[in-house]
Amino acid sequence: MPSEEELYQEHVLDHYEDPFHQGELESATHVHQDKNPLCGDIIRIELQLNGDGKIEDLYFTGEGCVISQASASMLLEQMYGKTVEELKQFSAADMLKLYGPRLTPNRQKCCLLSWKVLQSAVHSPLSKENES
Repeated sequence: MPSEEELYQEHVLDHYEDPFHQGELESATHVHQDKNPLCGDIIRIELQLNGDGKIEDLYFTGEGCVISQASASMLLEQMYGKTVEELKQFSAADMLKLYGPRLTPNRQKCCLLSWKVLQSAVHSPLSKENES
């Protein structure tokens, strides 16, 4: 029988190999991108928010390690259909718990990159001039 750690690792690899909503979102209303300067991981998250502050759709693109890319997929799957208020209440500790396996402090930064980008994306509306 697989250990809890092996199950977590399989879950991480599933998200890395078959990510949730990886790609671009043509109907995005908000977008933010950032990188981890320590390792070079990059995450860009595009959101479509409705007038009531609900996340109607969200996608990510990025480059980097398994942890950064899998955690982005997990986070977007978790936040799909949530409100901006629910997103703001989702903490860094919640993100690390969602990811699963325990990480060293440097690897936690890989996991938390998408969380930081998503928190910033809700405050980064696209203007009509930026939509090209």
